Amino acid sequence: MTRPDPESPDPGANQDDAVWLDLVARLEGKDPDSPAGPSGYRPARSFTDFDPLGLSAAAPVELPADERLAAAPGTAGSGQDMAGPRDYEADDDGVFVPEEPPSLAGADPMTVLAWLGAVGGPVALVMAAMFWRSAPMVALLGIVAAFAASVIFLIMKLPGEKDEHDDGARV
Repeated sequence: MTRPDPESPDPGANQDDAVWLDLVARLEGKDPDSPAGPSGYRPARSFTDFDPLGLSAAAPVELPADERLAAAPGTAGSGQDMAGPRDYEADDDGVFVPEEPPSLAGADPMTVLAWLGAVGGPVALVMAAMFWRSAPMVALLGIVAAFAASVIFLIMKLPGEKDEHDDGARV
């Protein structure tokens, strides 16, 4: 890739270089128009001064002196005028209290057994792979078959059509 000649009569030829140098100077904290002091030291800028595209200088907003003092960090009254995400009062009259979940003692024994097979099958396979390396193939196939039967039973037990009065807010 060839670079344009610096003495080129085309004024836009070095525009990319000028933009790049300006960006690098801003990122280093140096003002490209004014040289650093005699020692080359410039005080570090804060995070709020970081503006690599120069957008903040395009439209400065001047606050009146009393609003600047109130909004200045560390001054009395700062944060009182500006609302943040935690500056609200909780509405305690609509407290959500979940209903008590039903007991497993009254559950269908086949459903409980199917859930044990669906969750316990993969756990049993992992445990067998870690601790019972010489497990017979029949035992492993039995675990896989129990898992598959449990999942099929649970899928078949799902309702066939949607309840029109259910908005999906409850599980």
